[in-house]
Amino acid sequence: MPGRISVFPSPQELGSALAQLVVQRAAGSGGRFSLGLSGGSLVGLLARELPSAASTGAANGSGPWLLAFCDERLVPPEHPESTFGAYRAQLLPRLPAPAPTVLAVAHGLSPNAAAADYAERLREAFHGDAVPVFDLLLLGLGPDGHTCSLFPNHPLLQEKEKIVAAITDSPKPPPERVTLTLPVLNAARAVVFVATGEGKAAVLKRILEGNEENLLPAARVRPHTGQLLWFLDEAAAKELTVPFEKHSIL
Repeated sequence: MPGRISVFPSPQELGSALAQLVVQRAAGSGGRFSLGLSGGSLVGLLARELPSAASTGAANGSGPWLLAFCDERLVPPEHPESTFGAYRAQLLPRLPAPAPTVLAVAHGLSPNAAAADYAERLREAFHGDAVPVFDLLLLGLGPDGHTCSLFPNHPLLQEKEKIVAAITDSPKPPPERVTLTLPVLNAARAVVFVATGEGKAAVLKRILEGNEENLLPAARVRPHTGQLLWFLDEAAAKELTVPFEKHSIL
């Protein structure tokens, strides 16, 4: 069974525990804290819980934060599909000082140019490392098993050289995106998958209990030396028979 599974009674309790985990990781990073963010429901979960948790963490002396994005739709920041735009509107203004450094994907470029530009700025931010090693990546999960913009049976699942790749045929609109690749996901010090709702229950059972030869994208995320955690609500976990930890923080 890949990773440690934590199940919470509700998305609200999951969000609170996730915010605490982020702050604990930041405090334990011993310097700059690098956090990779995903979009979708994660934006709202973090916007509700992270500002107050981070204020406590800042008082406890965590270092500066570097925020980057695990994938991005190639739309302007004002577009409702923009992950950066969602975080800019809902979370970033509410984080305590000092404001984090935010690495956003450039818009207005071709997909390949945007991917190359983002890869170059990531390498600069990570001091020239061939593969950036994030302290923590927060990943979502689609009902089809996709994570970031890595989709089932897509050639990008075989990418081993690029740290950021363009995709122009995303089966989920909008079609043009850039995404971190599996080498980056599997280099992280910690990865947390976050999934809520019974719409994720069937795919979670496939990933966590199945024995498929052609692994779903999310099942291919297995950090080489880092931790793999699953934060689920009870609805998402309802089909699981493997052991998991039940949490309630109320």
